[in-house]
Amino acid sequence: MRPICERCAVSLRPDAAAFLCSYECTFCPDCTGAMAATCPNCGGELVRRPRRATADRPDGS
Repeated sequence: MRPICERCAVSLRPDAAAFLCSYECTFCPDCTGAMAATCPNCGGELVRRPRRATADRPDGS
């Protein structure tokens, strides 16, 4: 997972919503929607990345 959107270069914190393909190309929600949830690099489906757990919420929710 990368710390920035590969399309618009917006910063993506570890706990922020983001989407990945199977090659871990990373995109923000806005770009994912604009690309119809398809990775422009490999043509794979973009799925929501798992969010990291925080100290307050060990389950990450």
